Amino acid sequence: MFTLYRTTLAMCCLASLLPLGALAADAEKPATAEAAAAPAPRPPLLERSQEDAQALERLLPKAEQQTLEAGSDSFLALWKPANDSDPQGTVIIVPGAGETADWPNAVGPLRRKFPDAGWNSLSMSLPDLLADSPQARVQATPAAAPQPDQGESAPAKETPVDANANVAQATAADADTAESTDAEQASEQNDQADAERIFARLDAAVAYAQQQNSRSIVLIGHGSGAYWAARYLGEKQPPQVQKLVMIAAQTPARVEHDLESLTPTLKVPTADIYYATRTGDRNAAMQRLQASKRQKDSQYKQLSLIAMPGNKSAEQEQLFRRARGWMSPQE
Repeated sequence: MFTLYRTTLAMCCLASLLPLGALAADAEKPATAEAAAAPAPRPPLLERSQEDAQALERLLPKAEQQTLEAGSDSFLALWKPANDSDPQGTVIIVPGAGETADWPNAVGPLRRKFPDAGWNSLSMSLPDLLADSPQARVQATPAAAPQPDQGESAPAKETPVDANANVAQATAADADTAESTDAEQASEQNDQADAERIFARLDAAVAYAQQQNSRSIVLIGHGSGAYWAARYLGEKQPPQVQKLVMIAAQTPARVEHDLESLTPTLKVPTADIYYATRTGDRNAAMQRLQASKRQKDSQYKQLSLIAMPGNKSAEQEQLFRRARGWMSPQE
């Protein structure tokens, strides 16, 4: 009997120790298992302009594609050499917002037509603008009202309703002013960051054109691309660029300067090509023309076109002929 009791007691002790052994085994599992089970961080989303560039890389011949470096950025540019033994120079085409380096309106047709006229063409791609990204709303916290001293029991006073309303209005005005100031500062910072990034790409494009022994370099900007080309020439004044052509120029939203103040002061000959049949374009062009007349020795000139919605091929040919004729008046 005593032997049976000892055997039963040993089995009970062993059974009570089994869970502890299992816990110890779990504790000894390597930490790498937990690390392997953790989901891998998601890669950052590509900019829309980067996705568009990747699509062009799949569609266009590799011989036309050039990857240029602009600081920490790399970007796609489309290069077509002149079909001439003695090229006149290089046109650098700057597309507008939402457009690619081979955009079917103005950008693509011009980059393909100029090589037959004795000009190299280099069409750029621009980055997404910080100024166009959603802006975080700054929530102002109203100041807390002063509390009476805990040691004193101040007599209750009845506050007039009008006084409460005045305090609320004053607090709201202060909050709106602070929020407006923060928004303006953020907008200025974004504008400067966008300009620096775009100017770096334009520097890279100009440097590439120089490497091709270009006798002359002309910037051609379309839409908001005309604004950035004009601002680049106004702020940096690169001596390598001899002329500027603006096509259907537009000033982007939330930028520091507009085209009306930029174009008349440029130090290079500038052609402002606009569509006279489009009311908005015509009115904006009139303001730029009037501003140029207030400048002494302005090298600004306007050229009007007629939009042809039913015949895009003829419209693009008209645009090309006007731009080439102004660039090479002897032809």
